[in-house]
Amino acid sequence: MSADPAATAAHERSAEGRATVASGGVRGTDAAAHADPGTRPILPLWAALIVSALGGFVYDLGFPGASVWPLAFVGISMALVPLIGRSLLSSFHVGLAFGLAFYLSHVSWTSLYLGPIPWLALSILESLFVAGGAVLITLAYRWVPLAGRSRWLRLIALPALVAGLWVLRETVTGTFPYGGFPWGRAALSQSESPFAPVVSWIGSSGLGFVMVALTAGVIEWVRARGWRDLRSAVPVVVLVAIAVAVPAFPTIPVGDLRVASVQGNGPAGYFDEREQGDILRSQLEATEPVLGDDVDVLLWPEGGSDIDPTRSPSVARIFDRLSEDLDAPVVLNTVTVDGEEGDERFYNTSLLWEAGEGAVDRFAKRNPVPFGEYIPDRWFYDALVPELTGLIQRGYSPGAEPPVFDLGDAVTGLAICFDVIYDDLMWEGARDGAELYMLQTNNADFRGTDENQQQLAIARLRAIETGRSVVNISTVGTSQVIDPAGRTIDALPAYEAGAMVTDVELRTGLTPSVVLGGIVPLVLALGSLAGLAWAGIAVQRNARRRTRSDAGRAGALDS
Repeated sequence: MSADPAATAAHERSAEGRATVASGGVRGTDAAAHADPGTRPILPLWAALIVSALGGFVYDLGFPGASVWPLAFVGISMALVPLIGRSLLSSFHVGLAFGLAFYLSHVSWTSLYLGPIPWLALSILESLFVAGGAVLITLAYRWVPLAGRSRWLRLIALPALVAGLWVLRETVTGTFPYGGFPWGRAALSQSESPFAPVVSWIGSSGLGFVMVALTAGVIEWVRARGWRDLRSAVPVVVLVAIAVAVPAFPTIPVGDLRVASVQGNGPAGYFDEREQGDILRSQLEATEPVLGDDVDVLLWPEGGSDIDPTRSPSVARIFDRLSEDLDAPVVLNTVTVDGEEGDERFYNTSLLWEAGEGAVDRFAKRNPVPFGEYIPDRWFYDALVPELTGLIQRGYSPGAEPPVFDLGDAVTGLAICFDVIYDDLMWEGARDGAELYMLQTNNADFRGTDENQQQLAIARLRAIETGRSVVNISTVGTSQVIDPAGRTIDALPAYEAGAMVTDVELRTGLTPSVVLGGIVPLVLALGSLAGLAWAGIAVQRNARRRTRSDAGRAGALDS
């Protein structure tokens, strides 16, 4: 008995469509490429590009300076929804649109003095990573619904996988190339939100995972019409409740340290007109009001001395007098040089200075800024943009010293400017016994932009993450003292000379975030890749089963 030809052809088309979906292939339009209704595009491509680009701008509004933190969640949703049901090529373009809109807004301060080339180059590079991550997320949206028909797989496993892939992309951009650029991670939008305490338990990568999992969970709940069964909202409700209700991990108070921190507001910008010693004089003038105070340490910002006291006896005597007058050590920052003439190595260096002894300890910046403090692969970039690379005549080498100073009355952790965005250095300081952090920075090149507010938000999260007070001192602002709960307890107006004398709480004990360290991003990255691979394998297995079943039915019809 032979089968009806039309019925047989329909079976073949159905099996072919399922096999195409299972293999991740793309055939025709986005809508035609997906046989499962749950994986069809929610938006046509033109609308997806528009929504994604608008989402990048909205996402940026969640960060300082607009600082409307809920908009970060809205931006994430506008990045995810357009990826659902997309082909791989169109998902790359949709992700690129989101990345460009976000980074062109978020790091626009890079163009302030150097023009559009560095700004565009950085934004495009980071956006390519976002686009690559979007392809992986698209595969998750395609494969997980086809891997199994369980509602809970869609409501729990899919959001977790999407969040893990988002964090994977952030981890890659934070490490590659040239040490990476972990600026603009999702967690950095939440320094003043109810979600901020999460970083003390699972760090910035963990908080980013929670944010994206919540957003993706709400999206799946809506797609599944969860209002018809309110039990389906349990995963999202539980995650929100835990993330908001759990307090920051408690560290142990062990006293106070009276810190004098000075913002000289001198001509510290790269293109500021100045003569040698002008920045030093500005810092000295701003320090005068605190010279009669009883303090435990004097803290100056990055670049606070534009003359190295280890090579200038007259400047060394200045710091000797400061230390004598205050009867306290001085933590300063300057450019130091090692090596023979013609083979010098320059370092952005913090010095612990004590009267009569000079520099008793030093810490050189671990993460000099590529294209700002040194030119990697200089031969290549000199050929491309010699007019820009020529502005950086000397390159800074990375330091290797432990990021702590023993002040006698306390141990302080250290980070110099962009060092604060690198997790490993901050964790290392806490593990080495830091009871507070002194963060030295020079924001003079970014006056009037969001950069210093973005960096301050990172410093605020670091206080919560490590359970330590943070003294964030800048040449020009924004300078603040932040307690372990992330609250500002002292501050100086930006772009004005001034000094703070603050009793800063000391803490000991390590938060889970510090103890776990790089385990959290590693587990999230490897777990998301393993989850995506499992989903892909499951889809292929299910497709083979359906193909055999269809073939069996077709054979029965033929017989």
